[in-house]
Amino acid sequence: MNVCAEKCIHEANVNKTVKDLPDQKEIVKMAEIFKALSDPSRLKIVLALLNREHCVCDIAVICQQSESAISHQLRVLRTLKIVKNKRVGKSVYYTLDDDHVMSLIHYSLDHVKH
Repeated sequence: MNVCAEKCIHEANVNKTVKDLPDQKEIVKMAEIFKALSDPSRLKIVLALLNREHCVCDIAVICQQSESAISHQLRVLRTLKIVKNKRVGKSVYYTLDDDHVMSLIHYSLDHVKH
């Protein structure tokens, strides 16, 4: 079994780690992001947007889902600031919200491929 053979608490290390932890609100927000990205449909949308912007119609074709289903998933991702959109004429184009999201996806992909 991979547990300590004897109970000992390294109080200084524990106190430093507790101090370094984000506050509960930040932890909940992080969990919401990971929860959103744990859905394969939403993750595929994010991966489709990793290198270029796409309109809803394009994303629907790429993900082999209806535009309605994609719009619903994009709404979730937009609420969490994972993606952002811009309107060009009658089309709405989506991109990843910022470099942080891009890094998170790249790190995850690198980890899976490693």
